[in-house]
Amino acid sequence: MFLHRFPRLVLMLAAFAILAVPANALTIEDDRGTVELDGPASRVVALSWAAVEQVVGLNVKPLAIADVEGYRTWVARPELPEGVADVGLRNEPSIERIAELKPDLIIATDDQIDLVPRLEKIAPVLYFKLFSADHDNFEAGKAAFLKVAAALGKRDFGEERLAKLDAGLKAEAARITETFGDDPPKVATIRFMTTALVRLYADNAMAVHAAEAIGLQHPLPQPATAWGIAQKKVEDLAAIEDGIVIYIEPFDEKGALFSEPIWQFMPFVRSGRFTAIQPTWTYGGPLSVGYLAEAIADAVIDLDAPKGN
Repeated sequence: MFLHRFPRLVLMLAAFAILAVPANALTIEDDRGTVELDGPASRVVALSWAAVEQVVGLNVKPLAIADVEGYRTWVARPELPEGVADVGLRNEPSIERIAELKPDLIIATDDQIDLVPRLEKIAPVLYFKLFSADHDNFEAGKAAFLKVAAALGKRDFGEERLAKLDAGLKAEAARITETFGDDPPKVATIRFMTTALVRLYADNAMAVHAAEAIGLQHPLPQPATAWGIAQKKVEDLAAIEDGIVIYIEPFDEKGALFSEPIWQFMPFVRSGRFTAIQPTWTYGGPLSVGYLAEAIADAVIDLDAPKGN
């Protein structure tokens, strides 16, 4: 009797298993494997600013992020909506606060990998290694952006957003060509750490990708690193004899440095080829490349356009 009914029992159990899977269930690939979601996430905690850029860039308001004030100071775009909860520092967020918020998805990146086991006890976690010397950071960012879009139920919008990014980069490249023809200036983008140390953006940096995408080469190329940065002494910038140097705000000690004789004798300072751009995140995803490209193009054209243009 039991053997006779066994096939029917198997079919019934299979049917129950199918019914137990939510109709809108999603399977998303991250950099550790697969993550199962009951449906598109809406209560999202983004713990790195690159992850915040992805979520906000998809027109989704995060439930919470790490370091709201820091994001608004250093990243700025895309603009963070009001009313987003703060869960502490990016490298040490409050696990208890995150649990209290009851998210349905948590997004972490890069150096936050050690947080993942604790976070998975709260909600599904998507983790992406966005910055590495072993891959193209820009391409890795685009792939992650589309996976986040899928997790939020906005895959089509994500693809539209990337298409708009590509169109924007081409438009900025056309502006550079229209202004400078076949001889655009070389451009180095930097971020000051102190009055003595500077980060010079190198191969694999989002800032360098943005500049190259619009036809601007680097006057002092540096080898690729995981984060695309080369830490230098400020005086090392004197090697840039032919090119524009753009620094990214904010830099609270600029008054002290820029009044120093060593700074005033820099070749690009003496030739009036030094300027700043507004706060723009250089360790973000593909959208930050668009913001950087637009800001760099504006700065270069305003500063170094040929006479009569």
